[in-house]
Amino acid sequence: MIAVRDWAELSVFLVFFALVTIMGFVASRWKKADNHAKLDEWGLGGRQFGVWITWFLVGGDFYTAYTVIAVPALVYAVGAYGFFALPYTIVVYPFIFLVMPRLWKVAHAAGHVTAADVVHGTYNNRWLELAVALTGLVATMPYIALQLVGMQAVIGAMGLKGELPIIVAFLILALYTYSAGLRAPALIAFVKDVMIYIVVIVAVVVVPMHLGGYGAVFSAADAVYAAKGGNTGLVLKDAQMLPYATLALGSALAAFMYPHTLTGIFAAKSANTIRSNAVLLPAYTVLLGLIALLGYMAHAAGVKVTSPTDVVPVLFQTLFSGWFSGFAFAAIGIGALVPAAVMSIGASNLFTRNVWKAYVNPQVTEAGEAQVAKIVSLVVKVGALACIVFMPTKFAIDLQLLGGLWILQTFPSLVFGLFTRWFRAPALLAGWLVGIVGGTTVAFADGLVPVHTLVIGGQNYTIYVGLLAFAANVIVAVVVNALLAATSPKRVTA
Repeated sequence: MIAVRDWAELSVFLVFFALVTIMGFVASRWKKADNHAKLDEWGLGGRQFGVWITWFLVGGDFYTAYTVIAVPALVYAVGAYGFFALPYTIVVYPFIFLVMPRLWKVAHAAGHVTAADVVHGTYNNRWLELAVALTGLVATMPYIALQLVGMQAVIGAMGLKGELPIIVAFLILALYTYSAGLRAPALIAFVKDVMIYIVVIVAVVVVPMHLGGYGAVFSAADAVYAAKGGNTGLVLKDAQMLPYATLALGSALAAFMYPHTLTGIFAAKSANTIRSNAVLLPAYTVLLGLIALLGYMAHAAGVKVTSPTDVVPVLFQTLFSGWFSGFAFAAIGIGALVPAAVMSIGASNLFTRNVWKAYVNPQVTEAGEAQVAKIVSLVVKVGALACIVFMPTKFAIDLQLLGGLWILQTFPSLVFGLFTRWFRAPALLAGWLVGIVGGTTVAFADGLVPVHTLVIGGQNYTIYVGLLAFAANVIVAVVVNALLAATSPKRVTA
């Protein structure tokens, strides 16, 4: 169904969408490789991206369309609690600086393309490799689907209802990703990030001017939260501080375990490139803080929506002319394409190297690997589309919450081996299994909320479920490893 709200808005959106589509198709000629029929070239851009390209690429797949939509929506709904995304991005950058260069060196030296490649290279254990690969694949699918949620919000706001516009957009994405691989989202990320910065900077300057300044914005939001009551407000309640802190820490540890974020790391041309990015990436945290403020501004503007996901589109349509809201919607829509492309590439790399090559066709050629990865990237996008078309949106969101819990359980297998060889594969596999099964069980028992309340000594402690599962994972790995070491002096491998 089409009921266009503002033709200027839609026209600007389509112009910029067409621009990035053209860029996507010509990206295969950018930084052209001698041989595109290699997984390194298609899936990692030839491992030749420097500081600025890596900065835009990593930022582009870390700060997604759903981030721009969901963070202000959470702030709009609950207030200060929604800002947990800020400390987690602050925590994650020192982690990148310390850990990711070492991971890059290991991967580059051995020609590893995925996290599961690194794990197999470290422990020589196919079962542990498969566990890491399958976890990455399953955790990525709902994350791609949520990019569609962000795009759906802005396309629906312009009056284009139904699934057809989303399907067309993702078919175009699928075609140019198939052709150009990682080069396509890397090139488009330049345009996407510049547009997002323009939108946010204009919004945080112009919107308060319309609403009487930031004092009026905070006062209006505070009044709304006071009327709501409960755990909402401009300041965290005492009961929110522990879950807020554990959500931030757990999310930080999980963030760079995802296949798409690691793809950006592996595509860098040097370890120093990654260190430089860890220094530069906090600029995105500043941007995220400004984006979060849009949730407060929506209250001051009197925005009323049935779903918090619609807050940002309605706010822009309320306070800006059609051409600028169209520009903003294009930035958000393109912000869905970049991470979705990288996510599908990361997932296809995992399947190709750690499922297809490991179990189906160990003799596959380099050209065969690249072809399998291209086909799988199409299948992954179709799967993400199916999640949106056939499942309730809330189900995709719930699955993404589980995705963070699941991907965090790969942390010990991937990261610990970079610093110590004390752990053995069976111990890490046991820890992974306990973390996955235990964390999933608790999450479902609690109704798929991200935090769980423990009662210890009569006191309640509410903690991020993923972090609880991670703690159980590490404890089991340490205990099992100590038992293995006591009963068998030789290192256990398989």
